[in-house]
Amino acid sequence: MWLRYDLAAGLSVFLVALPLCLGIALASGAPLYAGLLSGMIGGIVVAAISASPLAVSGPAAGLTTLVAASIITLGNYPTFLLTVIIAGAFQVLLGVLKLGAIANYFPSAVIKGMLAAIGLMLIINQVKPFLHHVSTASLLIAICSVLILVLMRLPFAKKFSFLPAPLLVVGMGILFSGILAVEKDQLVNIPADIFSKLSFPEFKRLFSNIQIWKNGVVIGLLATLETLLCIEAIDKLDRHNRITPVNRELIAQGIGNMVCGVLGAIPLTAVVVRGSANVDAGARTKMSAITHGALLLLAVVLIPFVLNRIPYAALSAILLMTGYNLTQPKLYKNMFSLGWKQFLPFILTIVMILATDLLIGVSIGLLLSAYFIIQNNFRAEYRITRTVMNGKETELIKLNSNVTFLNKVKLKKALDEVPENSILTIDGSNCNFVDYDILEIISEFENKAKDRHITLYTIGIEKVNVTAIH
Repeated sequence: MWLRYDLAAGLSVFLVALPLCLGIALASGAPLYAGLLSGMIGGIVVAAISASPLAVSGPAAGLTTLVAASIITLGNYPTFLLTVIIAGAFQVLLGVLKLGAIANYFPSAVIKGMLAAIGLMLIINQVKPFLHHVSTASLLIAICSVLILVLMRLPFAKKFSFLPAPLLVVGMGILFSGILAVEKDQLVNIPADIFSKLSFPEFKRLFSNIQIWKNGVVIGLLATLETLLCIEAIDKLDRHNRITPVNRELIAQGIGNMVCGVLGAIPLTAVVVRGSANVDAGARTKMSAITHGALLLLAVVLIPFVLNRIPYAALSAILLMTGYNLTQPKLYKNMFSLGWKQFLPFILTIVMILATDLLIGVSIGLLLSAYFIIQNNFRAEYRITRTVMNGKETELIKLNSNVTFLNKVKLKKALDEVPENSILTIDGSNCNFVDYDILEIISEFENKAKDRHITLYTIGIEKVNVTAIH
């Protein structure tokens, strides 16, 4: 099976992953080899432990801004590596505690807003170099690269889908760098002996700065969300309908990130781009992911001189389009069409992430989503029908499926508005659940009803001994 399916799929994913590993490391402000090393670890270590047959892990665009900010905040790359180890340990803990369902508790609008904001930051961070390129050659390569990426998305390019667009960009960049004599400082620089140049974490600083731990947990949480969303998407593409055990996946990802931190690589996640390329290439087992990781290792060891002909401008173009894919105009249009309760948390998450940072922006988006959820639950879970029979006002309060303490205020108000000398029926026969607080309010109202000469009937309502409470 490996020779027939997974070898070809692994090669295809390798060709997609190679430029992305370099580009994401560049955007993260990390050494370029750190992106390649992350891809190797994701392909070999994570895939070996994971039970996902099709997912492929490596450095993720969604973490770039957080990684870049963390490196700057902590002052140097070896200190940052401690946050990667902490992030991995946090993921392992989530997996051991069987909290793999955590992504289900984050509203879709907030997650989409977070990814869109990351896309915007990627675009902003790549436009700046475009505007300040020191040579005409680099600017020309950047423009041609964007054109290739745009053209490869058009319908006519489907016949060339076997050629990954990022690989075409890298190939064009290598060709143009020779023809246009691009200066050396504008080309990728991978050390010939990469393993002698690795950075390692400064363990002695582990407890020197609380920010190390804070950044580690935030990176771990974001990496977990990205991974779980990716796993869900890739499982849906699996023709054999296999379901990945998410808790084991978190343990695999966590071990992978701990290895990344120890060996000097940037953090990794399961990545949709690599996973979908794996599916499209006909992969059958996780051997395709392992193959892609082994090919990354061989490329770094055997052909670093080829990698060092890749212009930074080509990588910037790939990142620019990666950012665009995360924040396409149609995403905003679709979110707006879902109504304000979806659109407002989405757009507020984006604005606050851009104005502050990722953690604050996501937290504010979650708060607004929670507000809408609570407001929705405050809507009366009952219907009131008013009629007049034989000159006497008759009211029917029919409780719906679930009535919780969140409905207390409106129900109290409805009962207080029942006129004197009337007939009131409270029907709970269709209820799946009635909160104890609601039963207590109804029982308390029985005494008030007698004083106001209201005839009260209850159907399917459990009696509560109110006097025993007070």
